[in-house]
Amino acid sequence: MTASTHWLASATGQSVLERGGNAFDAAVAAAFVLHVVEPHLNGPGGDMTGVFATAQDPTPVVLNGQGPAPAAATIEHYRAEGLDTVPGAGGLAAAVPGAVDAWMVLLRDHGTWELADVLDPAIGYARDGHPVVGRVGTTIASVADLFREHWPSSAALWMPQGRIPQHGDVITNPAWARTLQRLVDAGKDAGSRVERIEAFRREWREGFVAREAVEFLRTPHRHSSGTDHAGVLETSDWAGFSARFEEPTTIEFRGTTVAKTGPFGQGPVLLQALRILDGFEDADLDPSTVRGAHTVLEALKLALADRDAWYGSAADPDVVRELLSEEYAATRRALITDRASREFRPGSPGGRTPHVPPLRTDAPSAVGVGEPTVGEPTVESTGTTRGDTCHVDVVDRWGNVVSATPSGGWLQSSPTVPELGFCLGSRLQMTWLDEDSPSALRPGERPRTTLTPTLLLRDGVPVEALGTPGGDQQDQWQLLYLLRTLVGGYEPQQAIDAPALHTTSMPGSFWPRTWTPGGAVVEGRIGDDVIAGLEERGHVVTRSGDWSLGRLSCAGRDPKTGVLHAAANSRGAQGYAVGR
Repeated sequence: MTASTHWLASATGQSVLERGGNAFDAAVAAAFVLHVVEPHLNGPGGDMTGVFATAQDPTPVVLNGQGPAPAAATIEHYRAEGLDTVPGAGGLAAAVPGAVDAWMVLLRDHGTWELADVLDPAIGYARDGHPVVGRVGTTIASVADLFREHWPSSAALWMPQGRIPQHGDVITNPAWARTLQRLVDAGKDAGSRVERIEAFRREWREGFVAREAVEFLRTPHRHSSGTDHAGVLETSDWAGFSARFEEPTTIEFRGTTVAKTGPFGQGPVLLQALRILDGFEDADLDPSTVRGAHTVLEALKLALADRDAWYGSAADPDVVRELLSEEYAATRRALITDRASREFRPGSPGGRTPHVPPLRTDAPSAVGVGEPTVGEPTVESTGTTRGDTCHVDVVDRWGNVVSATPSGGWLQSSPTVPELGFCLGSRLQMTWLDEDSPSALRPGERPRTTLTPTLLLRDGVPVEALGTPGGDQQDQWQLLYLLRTLVGGYEPQQAIDAPALHTTSMPGSFWPRTWTPGGAVVEGRIGDDVIAGLEERGHVVTRSGDWSLGRLSCAGRDPKTGVLHAAANSRGAQGYAVGR
């Protein structure tokens, strides 16, 4: 079974499974299709994280496709450029692209199909076209002036003849199709499947792709700050990165092992929240009630405060272990009362003093920056983007299972490199220009990412992969899903469709890094009585559309019966689950 945020990616993954490929072949094929059909949500110049298990070894493994900051990306350089935060769009926000190499490493080590066959669907959609979803056009419209006035290469690709594509229009990306085919052809004379994949990786990391991208971004160009800067990425940065496998971070909750990334991602937020909530009665954990929604929101505020105080590439492993301990969770649980907190309250594991990031409620001035929306991903006229991501889950007949969240490199993150057909990402915006921050901008180190796929196991056997786009909301929406399935007894599709909510009472991970003290965003269909009850408790509630929050998907397998299941988000009529 395959589930993802776009029907063409799900159908592609399932077609691979139907023809004998395994879950890893299917996930890679689907991921490269996502680059093409959801270009406003991810791209080849972005990043990804995954968590998977094989039929031979059920031990969960993290796939790290988050590239590091370039060697010249120093706090001193950005300050000298007149910046006090890393911009949300433009070349200075770009980390080394990590997604493509990560998918190749996964295919090399765990896939079975030939590279050319895996990438054929993506090449076809890029070359021959596909019907575009409406949100692509909406995104392009948001940045149309930026494209026309400052990023002409992006205008040429995404606004041919000056026209913004409309829902259902067939669009192509011939430059990316040529790039992909050229990368595949780099290994045509290689002697084995693995050697062909390695030839692709070398050409991507050391060949024409890196050269074209680096040279193009040397020219100063407009950033979300409203000022022009040159990128600092070099070919040596690109060549020096290699995706790798890592151990996951796990806890037990109600008989289920929840496996996440380490603190370079926000995965431990979900684990911390579950630890805190595990001490409450089941009646306190129904997010569809005033009592449950309040309890969930308060637990999330505490976990997210610890994220911003302690997580990052420089996170102390001892601190992380304490953050996830039952003893520490008890101290955090004791802070939850019947009133909504409007404070930023990180903890002090082991008596340590937490780092407190800037707590801004107003965005710094920049031309064209507007107020964020609360439902669909936010794209502002400067290219600043919040919450744009994709997701894919696959489980096969043998028991291989993979959950992956590709993101970044969206069409509005930096100018399109015309010869390549894609642009670079903006993940460095999640770092701080503050040497004391655990998430400080540090050359050669990966930034903290919001990407956070999940793998569930019972009795040591994988049972489900799940995840969602949504930036800071990813683990918040997944928490609702887990509470509804593991505590409330919901079926997966019921849990995905149930009313969603999240807190904004933490510094955002995306530029301009603002927060709303006590903020809570809820789908209106959660009910007037629940909304009124939350407001009575002191939450600053924003009503979103009835079907606007969350884009979850999942795929799993019952190890006792072998029966597979999958579910996908109905919001936006775009996500899709398929299987047999």
